[in-house]
Amino acid sequence: MPFVNAREGRLYYEVHDLTAPWVGNPATIVFHHGAAANLHLWNEWLPHLCPGYRLVVFDARGCGRTTVPGAGFEWSLEQLAADALDIALAAGANRFHFIGEGLGGTLGLHLAVKYGDRLLSLTAANCSARGGVAGEGTDWRRLIEEQGQQAWAERMMAWRFFPGALPPAQQEWWLRQHASCNAHAALVMHDLAAATDLTPYLREIRVPTLLLCPDASPFVPASHLAEIQGAIPGAELQVFAHARHGLPVSHASACAQTVSTFLARHLARPKADLPIVI
Repeated sequence: MPFVNAREGRLYYEVHDLTAPWVGNPATIVFHHGAAANLHLWNEWLPHLCPGYRLVVFDARGCGRTTVPGAGFEWSLEQLAADALDIALAAGANRFHFIGEGLGGTLGLHLAVKYGDRLLSLTAANCSARGGVAGEGTDWRRLIEEQGQQAWAERMMAWRFFPGALPPAQQEWWLRQHASCNAHAALVMHDLAAATDLTPYLREIRVPTLLLCPDASPFVPASHLAEIQGAIPGAELQVFAHARHGLPVSHASACAQTVSTFLARHLARPKADLPIVI
């Protein structure tokens, strides 16, 4: 199985390349999920984007098959950025499109500010640029300590999805993921998003940017995504009706199609990555 050796552990990743030979040196899309998730969050996006792009998905720190950092590990957006850049290089992409959701979207903003020369475009879904914008559901730690991880998992499902948003089998699968994920990693990622403030730097972003916004996230109000759009020159915003914080899962096809259209419009012919010399 493909792993990247990283600081204090290994990162698990997968490359899906179903592009036709006549596409020729297709650009790469790197996906980054948020807290309490794993690379399977993107499964239903892949069929919509695989004809024209190489797709790279991976389990972020402490998630899925990636190593759970020890108690003394210093979590930061900069460390997560290093992880994403390492994954891209391991997959053979010097420059790439980046798609992130939740904390992954916040990380995308950080990448666009500090490593904009590495990004071909940025798509950020249900993300925040600063802590303190969330409505309900901010005290995950107390909920887990007082009621247990299963109760938190059930509440997370309500925060992520309206009733009936997912088929029963998919609903049950995601509930199991929340109930069995590494709670410490989920809490740290949640706290990291809450402690972040990128708003002073958003105007520095120069890569084509698309924001995907649920209309009813309990964590990130639509008004905050509109604020981010207003700060990033030329950014686009797509709001999805009847969607909670699990937007990239409940509206996977619609999101992927929106991204496909966005990329085709801004990058009519995806640029091939520069060759990497190791």
